[in-house]
Amino acid sequence: MAVRKARELRLRRHNRVRRKVAGTASRPRLSVFRSSAHIYAQIIDDVAGHTLIAESTKSAESVTGTKTEQAKAIGTLIAAKAKKAGITAVVFDRGGFKYHGRIQALADGAREGGLKF
Repeated sequence: MAVRKARELRLRRHNRVRRKVAGTASRPRLSVFRSSAHIYAQIIDDVAGHTLIAESTKSAESVTGTKTEQAKAIGTLIAAKAKKAGITAVVFDRGGFKYHGRIQALADGAREGGLKF
């Protein structure tokens, strides 16, 4: 019962964030999802409805270390891919998760990689 309640609360927070945050072609949305084992990040153009860039700990074999270190590495990887695609500024969508731990590490990694948000 507690897991279901926690998921519902996260989805409620996520919907509240998504009412305010939308990605455009000039400033797409950096969406983050955190599972117990992996972390996923996507850069999305909501106007066109397309995922422009995606990266995760599942797809990147070179990412090692603790989960927080992996999240930071994914942040730098997605920032590098975004720079290649000509994306410099994004809006950050934390997906209803609290901004600490792995979510914060991914954001810090993306900022260090050159993304502005």
